[in-house]
Amino acid sequence: MSGLAARLLGWRPHEFWAATPAELAAILAPDTAPGAAPLTREEMNRLMERDHG
Repeated sequence: MSGLAARLLGWRPHEFWAATPAELAAILAPDTAPGAAPLTREEMNRLMERDHG
């Protein structure tokens, strides 16, 4: 699995081992919402501020 993360995501070994199974699954899972738009920069900033104070 770490080789897959390295090839698909460009992760180095320490990044793979630091990720939780849920994070890895969320990144590798296909988008299940038809027509879902990617996050905007504003949405990402808002989430980062909320989760990391």
